[in-house]
Amino acid sequence: MAGKTGGIVAGYDGSPGSESALGWAAREARSRGIALTVCHAWAPGFAPLPSDGAVGAQDRQNGERVLADGARRASDLMGAGEVRPLLVFGQATAVLCERSHDADAIVVGCRGRGGIAGMLLGSVSWQVAAHAGCPVVVVRGRWRSVGDHIPGPVVVGVDGSAAADAALGFGFAEARLRGVPLLAVCALADSPGSLGGYLRLQAEFEQAIARHEKKHPEVPVLRQVAQGGARDTLLAAAHDAQLLVVGSRGRGGVAGMLLGSVSQAVLHHALCPVAVVHPR
Repeated sequence: MAGKTGGIVAGYDGSPGSESALGWAAREARSRGIALTVCHAWAPGFAPLPSDGAVGAQDRQNGERVLADGARRASDLMGAGEVRPLLVFGQATAVLCERSHDADAIVVGCRGRGGIAGMLLGSVSWQVAAHAGCPVVVVRGRWRSVGDHIPGPVVVGVDGSAAADAALGFGFAEARLRGVPLLAVCALADSPGSLGGYLRLQAEFEQAIARHEKKHPEVPVLRQVAQGGARDTLLAAAHDAQLLVVGSRGRGGVAGMLLGSVSQAVLHHALCPVAVVHPR
């Protein structure tokens, strides 16, 4: 999550989901010593804009109030860390994706204020995870802040794809930050259906881990090679994890898809926060 200049950007709309995302993002930014931007995107509901481009004063005041509340909460969590309030007129997906090009990560809740009751994942969270130009963390289920309690591992799905390799690098950095093991998971059922395909995938799995271990020798690495499919294997492995990291699309995905089926499944069903990482 390093190498950019914008720090962490948390999407905030006052919903319970965005409250959880803000808490995760604030503690993450504080532990890394980087800035946190609390971003609230506002628009005048579904009404068409006036021809002169003016927007209602009440809508803006509501946006300012929501942002001020989020910034206060973030400042309480960040302590001396830098908090940057950001109020932007526009749709949340477009605003967050635009900010992602300079950010180290975008953090969102699993469902915002405008979501449909009963949905496991809101449309904004899904679209940001699919289109952002940096890692996206969707905060869902249970999570522990850095340094709290006895943490579980960081779990990463590895399948030999470019996105999975980027996810592995992200996962190593997160495990190092927390001082916990990294659990690398390889599901053989999604490899080419032959013994040679299985052996090749396992060899690529070990080679990928070895490359990243050289950069992070202090991180203990656990390996899990499973016969089952990636979806169920990752969800089971992440049952007690503090973070599940996946690539945006695996090697078996359909060309042109922004998010693969496994990424979509864990975003909907994981019991912990999920980080989606696009290939570099």
